[in-house]
Amino acid sequence: MTKGTETRTRIMDIAEAAVLAKGFDATSIDEIVAAAEITKGGFFYHFPDKNALARALIERYIETENKLFDDLWARARELNEDPLHAALIGLKLLAEMLEDMPNGHPGCIIASAAYQDRLFDAEVREMNRRAVLGWRTRFRPIFDEIAAIYQPREDVDLDALSDFVNTVVEGGLVMGKALSQPHMICGQIMLLRSYIRLLFEPRLQ
Repeated sequence: MTKGTETRTRIMDIAEAAVLAKGFDATSIDEIVAAAEITKGGFFYHFPDKNALARALIERYIETENKLFDDLWARARELNEDPLHAALIGLKLLAEMLEDMPNGHPGCIIASAAYQDRLFDAEVREMNRRAVLGWRTRFRPIFDEIAAIYQPREDVDLDALSDFVNTVVEGGLVMGKALSQPHMICGQIMLLRSYIRLLFEPRLQ
């Protein structure tokens, strides 16, 4: 890793921690510069403005999140090839991973940007919109595969169900932070898992 890459990464690490702690609006370039021990010129060399920083943070967050879910679902499919049971295993693995974080999940850059979208240009807002829809893009094929084998017990919009996964995870993070119960998200994910099981698993005769 070059010195320039190291500096860019350090800036992003410092900025991400500050944004997750208090939001984009309350995070100043001056405090990032001071924490990174660089000049303002050094900051602007890597990020011309706050929009550029936000784009970089969102891109990195998406890459990290995609890798996490790719790994979890690949592991789940190794454990069970059936799409329903693999999805249930994947959600349990996600809950267990979050439970193992001593201080809970630090938060979501995507959500932080969405809460304060007035700060950003159209490109950042569109990037954030695509990131949110990325959950639907990921989970809709999973639910399509399940529904092709298991008839849902009630009519369900699979796009809405895919969005529901994101709603539960993001909502769990917000609730956990508001109540100072960082691991409550794990229970929310397990409730979602129970709902999906009840929705698709055949009734016993």
